[in-house]
Amino acid sequence: MRQKKKIISGVTLLTILIYTAVIVGWHIMPSRNDFSIQAPGADNRPENLSRSANDVKIGEFFMKYGEHDSQLTGQWTGFRGGNYNNIVKTNKDLQVSERPFAEKWRVETGEGHAAPVIYKGKVYFLDYDEQLSSDALRCFSLESGKELWRRWYRVPIKRNHGFSRTIPVIRDNYIITIGPEGHVMCCDPQTGDLKWTLDMQKQYESDVPFWYTGQCPMMDEDVLVLAPAGKEVLMTGIDCFTGEVIWETPNTPGFKMSHSSVMPMTLNGQKTYVYTGVGGICGVSANSKSKGLLLWHTNEWQPSVVAPSPVQVSNNQFFMVAGYGTGGALVQVNKSGNQWNAKVIDQYKPNSGISCEQQTPVYYKDMLISVMPKDGGRLRGKLVCYSKSDLHTPLWSSAAEERFGLGPYMVINNYLFAFKDDGELYVYEVINKGMKLIKQQRIMDGVDAWGPMAYADGMLIVRDAHHVVCLNIL
Repeated sequence: MRQKKKIISGVTLLTILIYTAVIVGWHIMPSRNDFSIQAPGADNRPENLSRSANDVKIGEFFMKYGEHDSQLTGQWTGFRGGNYNNIVKTNKDLQVSERPFAEKWRVETGEGHAAPVIYKGKVYFLDYDEQLSSDALRCFSLESGKELWRRWYRVPIKRNHGFSRTIPVIRDNYIITIGPEGHVMCCDPQTGDLKWTLDMQKQYESDVPFWYTGQCPMMDEDVLVLAPAGKEVLMTGIDCFTGEVIWETPNTPGFKMSHSSVMPMTLNGQKTYVYTGVGGICGVSANSKSKGLLLWHTNEWQPSVVAPSPVQVSNNQFFMVAGYGTGGALVQVNKSGNQWNAKVIDQYKPNSGISCEQQTPVYYKDMLISVMPKDGGRLRGKLVCYSKSDLHTPLWSSAAEERFGLGPYMVINNYLFAFKDDGELYVYEVINKGMKLIKQQRIMDGVDAWGPMAYADGMLIVRDAHHVVCLNIL
């Protein structure tokens, strides 16, 4: 026992002597005098990276990684495709047999849900870099997945179920994005050169909604149509080439910006931009002689949060859904003389009819196709089909184990592609008053796979919160 105490005392004394020697040596060691101030950019990052929320220089930085020439001609030009209906018709035969779809490439992203556009062999999507606190428009080769360039700018924001959410719009001479904080950027799609920018918060006093901007830009004959839903302006048309304002619609209804996007429709023979904001639904004239004129608005249906966009189902009717207990509504637009009127003719809670929380339903073969929200009763999370004449009784629903959460869905050549929000892809053949499961394939161990899908040239692009994956489905 005495011997053990001597050992412990010796170890303790030795430890004290070592620490004392280290401290004394540190104090008597000569100090260095060769320090220098690090010049901005010496760490290979651009100068002036520090940005406050009120000092954002949209599109300030650019990085080019390579060149790419492609013979591909396919296009997916914006939210829900070129016809704004999430339906693709192609003369190519899809590979829906037992053989798995081949993965062409995948890239890692910042946390988000922003889906791509595809244009003539290139893929573009908005991303967010947390290390640089920056929005970035990134351009990739569709064939190889190689990044070609990125245009980016500093904008400090905090994660809120990810960052980026919106889909660009693209044509030959421009690609336009809307960032999480409502920053609009127009670039040359080939070179990445910056053409013009717009800050909706500064110019229109827009209130960016919780979970950031979800509105996707919409283009009509080289005019960008936005719904800033600001203090004075509800909707605006902007020249896609110059960024000049062409028309503005006064915000007389007092709507606020939602996560929904402007949809072009023809209602009662009138070309109309339909928008669901926080506060109600409105229709704005898209005719050349009266463009920008507020035709009608209604506050009969005004959920506090709305992400899906309106879906036209007849020559004077469109359908709306929203989450958080809201459900669905069928709206009818009528005209008497020069007076327009919009009336909700059917409205119900999510456990009483077709609904959806995040994705916009697809209207195909006289059926509304959707994924039911978590408060959809026994159908929660299931893929469903309803007739537009009866929004309360399903024509068909998927099996008990086929539940998709907040995942996206689209139609390609009479096949419904549905992506579970955990990264599993399902393919159904659309048949009379329903669907038949053809194929399912695990694509990734996904997390929050909420971003819409995109298709062109036989390539299907899917994503979760951290990865974008390109599949060959031919």
